[in-house]
Amino acid sequence: MSTIFGIILALLAVGFGMILKGASLNALVNPAAFLIILGGTAAAITIAFPFSELKKFPILLKIALIEPKLPSKAEQIKTFIENAGLAKREGILALETITNEIKDPFLKKGYEMIIDGYEVDFIEDVLLDEVAAMDKRHKIGALIFTQAGTYAPTLGVLGAVVGLVASLGNLNDVDKLGHSISAAFIATLLGIFTGYVLWHPIANKLKRISKREQEVRMLMIEGLLAIAQGLSPSAIEKKLGGQLSPKERKTLEKNIEAKSNEKTA
Repeated sequence: MSTIFGIILALLAVGFGMILKGASLNALVNPAAFLIILGGTAAAITIAFPFSELKKFPILLKIALIEPKLPSKAEQIKTFIENAGLAKREGILALETITNEIKDPFLKKGYEMIIDGYEVDFIEDVLLDEVAAMDKRHKIGALIFTQAGTYAPTLGVLGAVVGLVASLGNLNDVDKLGHSISAAFIATLLGIFTGYVLWHPIANKLKRISKREQEVRMLMIEGLLAIAQGLSPSAIEKKLGGQLSPKERKTLEKNIEAKSNEKTA
């Protein structure tokens, strides 16, 4: 929930900063500034991207706010080691009962191709193509927020110009003139805030989530290919264990040892 925490922290920082500077928080209640910044940003990304990509905006925002839970690498490696042992003892077809319980479509597809007897190179090509397609989709999603972060600060300048033009009509009234100038720069504040505190960081969060998911997928591919090649459980442990931290590796070794002792008992 770091995204939500960060947004709240940013709002508090700007709010208390304004108070310490002697500015009134009431100045933020400026419907025209919100319309120019939010409406203008929405219009800009609508021009820049087709609706087929923009319709994913709510889903992407949800992913950034509530990060999807990915399987841990240690658990994945442990499962591959167990399944490799099963395949060694009872044959590849024994994996069919396990495949029926797998919920991840990507992992399930890999096991199904192994059971069906496809060549290792073919399995690798198919799974790598899926990862590449996923990477392309994720990059487009992050790009929407990156572009929004680029447009918003510029629209803030536009909003300030519009406000200053309006303030020129109040040159004879000093009080109204000061209020108009203050309102004009609220648009700049909103533009910079939404651009550099919301849209750009969310784009970065989506990229990092995508990278972690790709790492998990690549680990799955290595594990699946190792089983398809008929590697032993110990060989898979050595092959995939290097992707874990020393602490995770020790935990994995303890789990494997405990599992081995249970079977022996």
